[in-house]
Amino acid sequence: MIPAGVQIFVAVEPVDMRFGFERLSGIVRELLGYEPRSGALFLFVGKRRETLKILFHDGSGICLFYKRIDRGTFSLPVAREGAAHVEVDDVVLEALLDGIELSGASPPKARRPRVH
Repeated sequence: MIPAGVQIFVAVEPVDMRFGFERLSGIVRELLGYEPRSGALFLFVGKRRETLKILFHDGSGICLFYKRIDRGTFSLPVAREGAAHVEVDDVVLEALLDGIELSGASPPKARRPRVH
């Protein structure tokens, strides 16, 4: 499904999942240093790592995919200190989307219990 050779960037810091096309495109430009219409995939996770969004340009417009995992949290690759993103390959992306624990992944931050 993912074209061969496409670059995949995972943002290190969580983002507000209410952000849409424009704000995520701004984050790609300002914090990651890339052009959103470059054809690369840009992956963002929510604060609790239960949701993620992928932003990419398919040649005719910007697309935004949104996924919420049923159990557990998304496992993120470890970034160098001070890095805003990590580049991964399609195998790591597929594992990440499937909720598979990545080896050497950064642990999720402790979270407070939900109050209903």
